[in-house]
Amino acid sequence: MSCTIIVGGFFGDEGKGKVVAHVAYEDHPTIISRGGVGPNAGHTVTMGDKEYGVRMVPSGFVYPDARLFIGTGVLVDPRVLKHEVELLNVKDRTFVDYRCSVIEQQHIERDRSSEHLAKTIGSTGSGCGPANADRVMRVARQAKDFPELEPFLIDVPAEINAALDMGESVLLEGTQGFGISLYYGTYPFVTSKDTSASQIAADNGVGPTRIDDVIVVFKAYPTRVGEGPFSTEMTREVSDRLGIQEFGTVTHRQRRIGEWDGEMARYSAMINGCTQAAITGIDRVDPHCFGINDYDKLSRKALDFIEKAEEDIEAPVTLISTGPDVSHIIDIRDEQ
Repeated sequence: MSCTIIVGGFFGDEGKGKVVAHVAYEDHPTIISRGGVGPNAGHTVTMGDKEYGVRMVPSGFVYPDARLFIGTGVLVDPRVLKHEVELLNVKDRTFVDYRCSVIEQQHIERDRSSEHLAKTIGSTGSGCGPANADRVMRVARQAKDFPELEPFLIDVPAEINAALDMGESVLLEGTQGFGISLYYGTYPFVTSKDTSASQIAADNGVGPTRIDDVIVVFKAYPTRVGEGPFSTEMTREVSDRLGIQEFGTVTHRQRRIGEWDGEMARYSAMINGCTQAAITGIDRVDPHCFGINDYDKLSRKALDFIEKAEEDIEAPVTLISTGPDVSHIIDIRDEQ
């Protein structure tokens, strides 16, 4: 049995999609299940000359031998789901828990017309906040209430726990990042629910005693989209000089760039129960590391950064991303 959770340690956009894809190829899970909020979070997976941005289907879809689940706690937008399963040709292996709450057009309209959400908070406008509010008020409709979702319906917790009972590997995929958790983030500039590893387990109906590993993904240069505090943020002039320009997968807004935040990394690792960490963007710490797949070939500058990160996180860094492609990664998990 192996059940691994992968979550973001900063403000989202840490490169979780790529890490999930790599771990899926290496660990051969029979199920990859998504937790988190809903289609307000996008994951980008780059394979060769193809780049995929997904908002509903788990980013581990690139591993063809896994069934793809959307956990009970996740909000589902049927239109986004339909588009992605057709685009990615994964209809036969994509499933939705029948209790998922559904985002309707009125939720999107409420999200985009709210001065507070759209302007003050910087919502993505995908309807997640209003849909989660309706869920709390017990007036939301569930996936089982929509005929177009009927072919996808399944009991996600039952399937995952049965797979674990059979000794199979399961990968639970988080969305967004610790810094915008409703509970632990920079409230009120946060998303509409918790984003920590405990929540991702709960979203999928997996008890805490069944989790084997929690991989927290940190970005060498953290980024943030939208409003809210960002203590290590650098000016646009400085980030441009470093050659760092990024845009959100869902909103396409330019991301704000910051320096490594050791204090936040430590607190995030503590609450997430980090057993091992991934660092992405090490090629931005030292461009000479771009595309390297061998730990022994990392530069002294990169190694010093990783050592400092391990001191802050208080857990080993076992996955190191050296570029955007799924193949641009160093995996030393077996050596720990």
